[in-house]
Amino acid sequence: MKLQVYDRALFTLLAALLATLLMATVSVASFAQERKLVITGASTAAPLVAEIAKRFETQNRGVRIDVQTGGSSRGVADARAGISDIGMVSRALSGEEQDLKSHLIANDGMSVIVHKTNPVQALTREQIIDIYTGKITNWKDVGGKDGKITVVNKAEGRSTLELFLAFFKLSNRDIKAQVVIGDNPQGVKTVSGNPGAIGYVSIGAAEFEAQNGASIKLLPLGGIAATTENVRNGTFPLSRPINIVTKGVPQGLQKQFVDFATSQAVTDLVKEQYFVPPAR
Repeated sequence: MKLQVYDRALFTLLAALLATLLMATVSVASFAQERKLVITGASTAAPLVAEIAKRFETQNRGVRIDVQTGGSSRGVADARAGISDIGMVSRALSGEEQDLKSHLIANDGMSVIVHKTNPVQALTREQIIDIYTGKITNWKDVGGKDGKITVVNKAEGRSTLELFLAFFKLSNRDIKAQVVIGDNPQGVKTVSGNPGAIGYVSIGAAEFEAQNGASIKLLPLGGIAATTENVRNGTFPLSRPINIVTKGVPQGLQKQFVDFATSQAVTDLVKEQYFVPPAR
């Protein structure tokens, strides 16, 4: 009889311990889940967001942030479906996307550039279109010296190409380019090495390179100088916001990251990625 009572007491104790262990396991799993963020979307924003994520992880021990590309459309779809905690969108949200909440982390502007020695001081929208579609092939036809124009275009998949085509209402099939390049430094190098070249790159990158001796000149657009300041104040026409988006008001770790990514604590990272920090 005493043995049965003892066995019953032992069973009760073991059951209680097992229940406590299960609750602890669930708590640890929930904690671990709360300490991870998945961010997907625009490849334009991804390098900046990845750097912000690294700094956030350093300052918040135990946090892991997974940044994946796939385009702005993926950023919207994943955030909306809850597949990701945060989406990256390298444009303003459309009317059909207003169910999401956008958070501005940077501004991006793009400048048409020519060689520093090129006497042309400005080009109209129509002249730029005609140059890139092959209707104008000599600089003398737009007020420059007699010489062939070397059209430099961006490779497929580059966000600056998408921005250029959208602004000038062109398709990539319309472009008659002699040179196709990838990133901004390559674009600056190509134009600075060819007095007859014309290209387009991020304003931040072009401004930095020009100030540091690159033989390029940033052309105004619509009478507005191509400067990071004019991107910041919203007057330069060829620009766009770089956003992260959430499904509703961010909460918990998600909110902590959004607050950090939209603060002055990452201004240096924004500049290092050749974007323009928003006014805070």
